[in-house]
Amino acid sequence: MASSTVRLMFESFHAGKLVRLAIVVGAVLFLASFLLLYRDSAASLSPRPNALLANLRSDEPGIDWSAYAYTQYVTNSEYLCNSVMLFEALHRLGSKADRVLMYPSNMVDPGAVRGESSDARLVLKARDEFNVNLVPISIQHRDGSDPTWADSFTKLLAFNQTAYKRVLSLDSDSTILQHMDELFLLPPCPVAMPRAYWLFPDNPILSSQLMLIQPSATEFERIMDKIATSGRSDYDMEIVNDLYKDSAMVLPHRPYDLLTGEFGGDNHERYLGSDREEWDPVAVFNEAKFLHFSDWPVPKPWLPTPESTRLNKQPKCLLRDGVEDCTEQDLWNGFYKDFQSVLQSESVAA
Repeated sequence: MASSTVRLMFESFHAGKLVRLAIVVGAVLFLASFLLLYRDSAASLSPRPNALLANLRSDEPGIDWSAYAYTQYVTNSEYLCNSVMLFEALHRLGSKADRVLMYPSNMVDPGAVRGESSDARLVLKARDEFNVNLVPISIQHRDGSDPTWADSFTKLLAFNQTAYKRVLSLDSDSTILQHMDELFLLPPCPVAMPRAYWLFPDNPILSSQLMLIQPSATEFERIMDKIATSGRSDYDMEIVNDLYKDSAMVLPHRPYDLLTGEFGGDNHERYLGSDREEWDPVAVFNEAKFLHFSDWPVPKPWLPTPESTRLNKQPKCLLRDGVEDCTEQDLWNGFYKDFQSVLQSESVAA
C-alpha cells in the first residue's frame, strides 16, 4: 500500500515536471517565432522611399504654391552657377513652389534688363528663364573668419524669408533628381531636417544640407543670437543642431539626403535603415530626390579632379553571381560627368 502510494506520488510529480517543461518549451518556441516574425516585419517596414510622406499629394488642387519656396544662397561666382543649375532642375522637373535666390547686392540690380558681367547675366538668367525671385543681400563677415563662415551665415538667412510660410534650403553642391514639393505640406514646425545618417551612431546629429524652415522673426532672432555667441569653428550645421537637434522634425534621409560617397561604401545599413534589406544601387538612385557630393578627398564637382584621385576614389567593381559588376562605379562617375556637363552649358549660356 505504501509503495503504491509512493509510486503514484512519483508519477504525479514526474508528470507535473513534464507539463511544466512542455509549457516552458512552448513559451520559448512561441517567443522565438514571434521574434523572427517581428524581425522580418521590422525589416519590411524599414523606411522605404516616401513611406512617411505617402499621403502628401503635391498635385492636389487648391494649394497656394506662392506661399512656399526653394531657397539658394550665393556668396561667389562658383556658388552662383551651382544655384542656377538647381533652379534649372526644379524648372525642368515641374516644381510648383517659388524659387528664391539670395545673392550679393553688388552683382546686379534685381530689376536690371541686362547684365554687364557673367555673374549678372547668370542672376538675370535665373530670374527670366527659371522664374527665380531675386533677393539682394549684404554678405556678412567676421574678423578672423574664413569665407566658409560667410557662406554659413548667408545660408541661415533663409530663416528670415518671412514672405513665405515655408522655405526649403538646399546646399548647392548637390543635384536635384526629383522635386520635393510634398515637403512643404508637412505639419507645421520651426524646422525639419534629415539625420546625418553617415555619422550615426557615433555622432547623432541632423544634416543642414536640406532644411525645411518656417521663417519667422522669432526664430531668426534666435539664429542671430546663436551666431553672435558661436565659436570660431561653429558653422551652420553646429548652429542649427545646437538650437534644434532635440526639437526638429526629422525627415527621412531616404530619399531626401543621399551622399555620392554611399556608392563607394561597403556597408549600407545606415542608409538603408535595415540590416535585412539588400543594397541595390540602381533602385537607391532611382528613389533618391536629393544627391549631395561628398567624396573626400575628391574636390567639389565644379573643380578639376586629378585623374589619380578619381581612379583611387571611384567605387570598385564587384563580383555578383560570378560576373563583374561596375554599376556603382558607372553611377558615381556619371554623377560628376553630368554635373560638369550641365555646369558648362549654364556657364556658356551666360
